Amino acid sequence: MLARLVAVSLMLAPLAPGASAVAQDWPQWRGPHCDNRATAGATAPIEWSEDAGLAWSTPLPGRGHSSPTLVGERIYLTTADADAQTQSLLIVDRRTGALVRTVVVHEGGLPARIHPNNSHASPTVASDGQHVYALFCNQNAAMVTAFDLDGEQLWQQRAGAFDPQRFQFGFGSSPVIVGDVIVMATEYDGPESGLYALDLATGAQRWHAPRPNSLSYSTPRPLSDRGRSLLLLSGNNLLAAYNAADGQVAWSVPGSTMATCGTMVADAQSGLAFASGGFPGSFTVALRLDGAHDVVWQNNVRCYEQSLLLAGDFLYATADNGVAYCWRAADGEEMWKRRLGGKYSSSPLLVGDRIYATNERGTTFVLAATPEECRVLAENRLGDSAFATPAPADGRLYHRYGKTVDGRRQEYLVAIGE
Repeated sequence: MLARLVAVSLMLAPLAPGASAVAQDWPQWRGPHCDNRATAGATAPIEWSEDAGLAWSTPLPGRGHSSPTLVGERIYLTTADADAQTQSLLIVDRRTGALVRTVVVHEGGLPARIHPNNSHASPTVASDGQHVYALFCNQNAAMVTAFDLDGEQLWQQRAGAFDPQRFQFGFGSSPVIVGDVIVMATEYDGPESGLYALDLATGAQRWHAPRPNSLSYSTPRPLSDRGRSLLLLSGNNLLAAYNAADGQVAWSVPGSTMATCGTMVADAQSGLAFASGGFPGSFTVALRLDGAHDVVWQNNVRCYEQSLLLAGDFLYATADNGVAYCWRAADGEEMWKRRLGGKYSSSPLLVGDRIYATNERGTTFVLAATPEECRVLAENRLGDSAFATPAPADGRLYHRYGKTVDGRRQEYLVAIGE
């Protein structure tokens, strides 16, 4: 179905011609380097509340779990209205927080059932600096739509089916841009389960890599390793790498569990990759990127929806049981652990020497990124629910959260910081 564009403002302020991603843009899931680490020199506030420390706060229509994507003067998110049966792209002014435009991408076609903690707009928007790409599960398929930065549709393409029969929990994986393709995972208990790469310019399928016919929800992790452009992926009882150029399997080893949601993390310099999850098993694992890709260390800590965070020589995590961990990346030695409380869908974020970890109740813990001890620098509460991961830029955190207002959930996008 062709998208119908609807402007919610009388005038859409155009972006400067040829605008492109800059150092403080956050162009896709987990940022410019897909590692959830802010660029060097970036800063973010330590303390804030709904009444203090916010540059602006904007109510958002509908519901979604996609994290903010920052490109030039704009912020891009997705949302859905289950009652109206719409899925939309939102464009927000980065400086003022004004909701500039709502672009209705799909009318009808939403999955009949999803998990109550999921949404019909969970994948984060990806951008190459000139265009933005929104992924929705619609008509039982992963549907990708390309727009220019003003929200005008360029193309729309069906990547692959997503029609799970066993667990109808909805879609969760985000698209990632690698070179001149956009890649997404659509893993389910059906014949089209796989990785799909579409041409950025045209939407034409460039390659398809089959995956096991079983459910998993992780986002591929791009990695440049010894001159190779790879995509790392956990889930379906495998830890695997695919060549980004053609989708061929670079390596694959048993591991993981059936379903994972978190994105793998990796460090080509140390030669290690890390994953956690999942369902039905629980694990956190480190393996070598070269050789036989053998497991270096493993434990039974479970980070199912949230991803891990690698900072220097140490790996940090917020586990499903509400405990924060720090391990030495090389051998898994536990440096510290501390109960923070709450469940986690949002992934920990590194800005400077601080870690920002947000639980599903809307509390963001600010931790010192040090292996010496777990030092909680602040606890900041916004609303009563949070599933998205904040995006750092401009000395701020751009954060999506929800609050119950008159018995209904109202979502907000806020700029934390002056």
